[in-house]
Amino acid sequence: MTTDFAATRAAFVLPEGIIYLDGNSLGPLPKAAATRVAQAVEAEWGQMLITGWNRAGWMEQPARVGDRIARLIGAEPGTVVMGDTLSIKVYQALASALEMNPGRRVILSDTGNFPSDLYMADGLVRTLGDGYTLRTVAPEEVLDAIDETVAVTMITEVDYRTGRKHDMAAITARAHQMGALTVWDLAHSAGALPVDLAGVGADFAVGCTYKYLNSGPGGPAFIYVAPRHADRARPALSGWLGHEAPFAFDLAYRPGRGVERMRVGTPPVLQLAALEAAMDVWDMTTMADVRARSIELTEAFIKGVEAACPSLTLASPRDPESRGSQVSFRHPEGYAIMQALIARGVIGDFRAPDILRFGFTPLYIGPEEVAAAVAVLAEVMDKGLWDRPEYKTRARVT
Repeated sequence: MTTDFAATRAAFVLPEGIIYLDGNSLGPLPKAAATRVAQAVEAEWGQMLITGWNRAGWMEQPARVGDRIARLIGAEPGTVVMGDTLSIKVYQALASALEMNPGRRVILSDTGNFPSDLYMADGLVRTLGDGYTLRTVAPEEVLDAIDETVAVTMITEVDYRTGRKHDMAAITARAHQMGALTVWDLAHSAGALPVDLAGVGADFAVGCTYKYLNSGPGGPAFIYVAPRHADRARPALSGWLGHEAPFAFDLAYRPGRGVERMRVGTPPVLQLAALEAAMDVWDMTTMADVRARSIELTEAFIKGVEAACPSLTLASPRDPESRGSQVSFRHPEGYAIMQALIARGVIGDFRAPDILRFGFTPLYIGPEEVAAAVAVLAEVMDKGLWDRPEYKTRARVT
């Protein structure tokens, strides 16, 4: 299959005059999503009312959509389920992994991990007490830090700030060699690069869908549990839809079969409808094609920016095999520079303390947008257009 990226681009709503390099934070609207959500609202909710749980397949939706995401992350059928937020899924995976490795008390992560993951891990170990701890090391030190004290590693495959990519196969192999389990956060991997959870033998994985998977703001998260653990992992958040028989309304909890036990509350039907529509675009491409195009685009962007903007310092790995589908540059006035870019129609984002972050999604970004973005950035830097008070006042969301 050779991907027609002009066709995938046509599947999205892309405002005129905007070069959107922030799909790694919030993907744009798939054109089919509005129609699909309207159908869920009007024809299903509106006309079926509560019978939609059976007639429209709402109850099966988390597993049905989970199987479609499984294809993108190298997971076996029936091992991924949707629902809740990424932070909730991180908590579930960590709690299950710790219980499955009862002789150990350490969660190992890295200092480049997304803070919310670290917050959830810290909250979990505080609740557990009894010597449980969260240990963090520099990203490049993770492999060597996995020892016989570690119960579970919690690693985000692609660093949210720099795009630095961990070696999932090597870390998983080392963890298993040392008797540890693994939890992988795929927030910046799913839909951005090929992932092979089954192939590397990962234990648990989690991820969000509103970035590269384009489910919309607040879109539901997913969780993966390896088949060998599926009927052994006990969910710490034992919600009623993770029960073996939710509508028996038993007072005692019995975990459901396989990954279904990782369901917690009522599925977000409307958001899942948007995600289902977004997933149709992935039927038009392959992750291999997406990855090849991503490397082409990011390499061109780095080359162009370094030639035109010498005051910006590359913060991402130079080797394309060592980074995800984003490029970050450092500058002391990074926030103001990004605001000046946004004002001129090039939308990226800023990450403290000094990072300008640009996401490249081949489904709707091509070489022309890359060249145009470089030209705008060069003008902003050459003319000092960022040096205005209105660009230095920080908004709540950066």
